Amino acid sequence: MTTKASLPIVLVLLFITACNKPVDQTDKKHQLAEVMEKHSRTEILDKWYPLNIDKEDGGYLSTFTYDFKPTGEQDKMIVTQSRHIWTNAKAAELYPDRPLHLEAARHGFEFLRDVMWDKQFGGFHWLVDKKGKPKASGQGEKTAYGNAFGIYALAAYYKASKDTAALSLARKAFAWMEFHSHDSINKGYYQHLRRDGSIVSRDASIASTAETGYKDQNSSIHLLEALAELYQIWPDPLVRERLEEMLVLIRDTITNSKGYLTLFLTPDWKPISFADQPDSIVNKHHGLDHVSFGHDVETAFLMLEASHVLGIENDTLTMRKAKHMLDHSLANGWDDKDGGFYDEGYYFKGKPGITITHDTKNWWAQAEGLNTLLLMSDHFPDDDHHYYEKFLKLWSYCDKNLIDHQYGDWFEGGIDKQPEKKTALKGHIWKANYHQYRSLINCIKRLNGEEIHP
Repeated sequence: MTTKASLPIVLVLLFITACNKPVDQTDKKHQLAEVMEKHSRTEILDKWYPLNIDKEDGGYLSTFTYDFKPTGEQDKMIVTQSRHIWTNAKAAELYPDRPLHLEAARHGFEFLRDVMWDKQFGGFHWLVDKKGKPKASGQGEKTAYGNAFGIYALAAYYKASKDTAALSLARKAFAWMEFHSHDSINKGYYQHLRRDGSIVSRDASIASTAETGYKDQNSSIHLLEALAELYQIWPDPLVRERLEEMLVLIRDTITNSKGYLTLFLTPDWKPISFADQPDSIVNKHHGLDHVSFGHDVETAFLMLEASHVLGIENDTLTMRKAKHMLDHSLANGWDDKDGGFYDEGYYFKGKPGITITHDTKNWWAQAEGLNTLLLMSDHFPDDDHHYYEKFLKLWSYCDKNLIDHQYGDWFEGGIDKQPEKKTALKGHIWKANYHQYRSLINCIKRLNGEEIHP
């Protein structure tokens, strides 16, 4: 039997209208919030938990078929493990009558504490096998990105549980990052680290297409996110200093004048760009140098969140930069016909404007787009970009092309562009549920008129 939550929002609104009940804009928003809440609870949380809790070896199973059957070796990456802790911690706060989520968050925390944390050298391992044995990885033995997510998860779990052991480990992880990864000269954090915490520097042996040795926007924005989460439960002056540092770096250095993030940079923050090279060189290095619209709309929110956590009043500079990032993505990476943000674009030398190089629409970018569009619609309700209308169009796109109403959760990519994603893995070490769940809980609160910042 088809439920209301499984219907596209357009049909839901038509159903409401057909009932001959006058519905104002506030009521429509409440009704959309109900649809989103039911989806997040029944088609995300209930599909993942307790199914992915690994009772045998600890932590969470990561890899699932399209119909949610565990499959493969079940390697465990610090990022995925942490994201499941974070989601369960937030769900525990939202649903105190569902003890499963706090129990699942505690289960994940214990795995981080007992297995993912390196008892010899400190810091979180990047990747372990199902039983917890560290594995080699192309990302390096440890990363700032991975440790940031460990801190993010621990802070969220402490907020939900008040388990002081989680706060203690979060502080320990922050101290490890401060000693090993933080750049006291050029600021920010080195991304690639050896197991003992020493920095992996770039040299002639490293391929020109490799990320190794660069600083980057992705680890930087998630460090910003982690520090914001940590500062809320541990308002330490040094945490505040690092949070301010990352906000300024991302806003004023990593984000360029056109309104998009530079993907990779040298340790002293010089952009890695191939724009002056022939197209063949540009295409060869596209992984290091392109416009990632999803990261831009996500970062717009993360910067505003950090500014709010820091208590910066009337932060017009951050708001202006955040809006510019969203507007650039809408002008250059938005599918005006069907809705959705494309994955990648590039400003090729000698060509006017931007070229869409990957017109696929991955799940996390659309989730982040929902959150940021709705946020900006509240701040700029009369803006010419019509953020709220685009939010509704994007939700309709997600409902039709990304949400799997049969088996649960979201497809990895929009099936209008990639129909094969309908039977692709529903979960793996790079795909959990935190992007869509974070976006949905923020959207639900905002649609219901709850006080929410930024």
